[in-house]
Amino acid sequence: MLLLGPLLVRDYGMGWDERADRMVGYMSLRYVAQVLAPQVLAAGHFTNIHELATHGDADHGPVFQMLLAVLEIAFFRHDPRGAGWMRHLLTFGVFVAGAWAVYRLGRARFTSWRWGLVGAGLLVLSPRIFAEAFYNYKDIVFMSLFALAVLTLGRLLHRPTARGALGHALVCALATDVRTMGILLPGLTVAFGGLEMWARPARRAALTRALGWYLGALAPLVVLFWPFLWEAPVARFWECFGSFRRYRQTMNVFYLGELTSCQRLPWHYLPVWLLVTTPVTHTALALSGAWAVLRGLLARPTAWLRHTTNRQDLLFGAWLLGPLVVIVAIKSVVYDGWRHVYFIYPAFVLLAVRGLRAGVQAWQAAPAASGGRRLGWLAGGLLVLGGVHTLVRQVHDHPYQYGYFSFLPGSVAQRLFERDYWGVSGRDGLAWVLAHDPGATVAVSDTLSQQIALRNNSLLLPAAQRARLRFVPHAQARYFLGIYRWHPGPYEPPFGTPVHDIRVNGMTILTIFQRAAN
Repeated sequence: MLLLGPLLVRDYGMGWDERADRMVGYMSLRYVAQVLAPQVLAAGHFTNIHELATHGDADHGPVFQMLLAVLEIAFFRHDPRGAGWMRHLLTFGVFVAGAWAVYRLGRARFTSWRWGLVGAGLLVLSPRIFAEAFYNYKDIVFMSLFALAVLTLGRLLHRPTARGALGHALVCALATDVRTMGILLPGLTVAFGGLEMWARPARRAALTRALGWYLGALAPLVVLFWPFLWEAPVARFWECFGSFRRYRQTMNVFYLGELTSCQRLPWHYLPVWLLVTTPVTHTALALSGAWAVLRGLLARPTAWLRHTTNRQDLLFGAWLLGPLVVIVAIKSVVYDGWRHVYFIYPAFVLLAVRGLRAGVQAWQAAPAASGGRRLGWLAGGLLVLGGVHTLVRQVHDHPYQYGYFSFLPGSVAQRLFERDYWGVSGRDGLAWVLAHDPGATVAVSDTLSQQIALRNNSLLLPAAQRARLRFVPHAQARYFLGIYRWHPGPYEPPFGTPVHDIRVNGMTILTIFQRAAN
């Protein structure tokens, strides 16, 4: 994984929110400098940076963006292209840490490094997750930190010490300072700490002390790494959490063939998106694992909960289902597929490992020539075929794996769901235009719905090519790049003649239109 990241990082474009996310990091650093070292402002690093308290995105968790801003100032201040690649590479590095956490959780639960690798492998062999691991600074980073926090929670429950409690509090604080849904972590910690006290009375005193250390350290650490909270921690954190619930509440999303307000999305929006964008083998195994856990819990709940491994399974189940219940209960706004709940996906793959392991054990227990053995061979063959198919798709669709739909043909998917809502295909679209137009300058339409994605992606082009681009009003443009975010249907003739498409498995994610020269 660590070798793969540098090899692939230059293949991906820049996401819709990247420049806005970058500004969050710079605003937070500027505020820190104002408070702690005002002389730093004179160095010119924060010219044209907004005031933190008055900016609309001040409520976004800044901790990862602050790190990226520091590195950009130190090494890439005059190199936006290099800075973009650096940011993508470090984002992928955090994803690798999250995959390592899944491996360690699987290894601890199933007492086998091999099963731990299966869990990490299922996470990596998820096309959309893999692609977004390079440019999704919020959801993938939060997912990875959440997995690391569950890992430190498991270690704390196993060996309750002050050092373990402070380490767990630090990881939980970092996760919360990326996404406010990190507040679920103290809930999981207290709930499963209480369950552990019930199951292991001899460790009750040690667990009580450890939870005390954890709860005492968590809030100060959350505030420490989130400068926006410094002046009024409680009030501002509640403001940020409220913003998370209501953010972009006027946005329309394209779901099941209709443009719908994100405030009126049906309850099945997240489950359906999870189903259609996750490999079928992963889903089948996860359902099997969840059923095995539920069956054991309902059969003899008290005796079942006495076993450490069963409590770990319950933790995975709570991690998977708890956030979905909370989001429905608080009526939180979601959009752009299920990316806001990516952090439940490691639990999904760990339950998939649970299902696979249960199937292997059942196969091993069946008589050699029985129907169960034959059924197991058939199921195993289908799983191998499914895994190979997913791997082939992940390689074939590179670097557009974010357009992956598991079982829907591309022609059907584009009629029912949003496509490139990140806008990252814009980089390759601009590169194609510049490669095929010999003009000294190239006029590209700067329409409101496309301009953020195209201007962001232009920063990843070589400087000489970037200098040829002119973003102009649509009436003056020679080229228009259709990204299909809020325009799910075909573009009308006034946009020009289509000259190039980018497709993923038969689904068009970007079309380049050319108009006659004026």
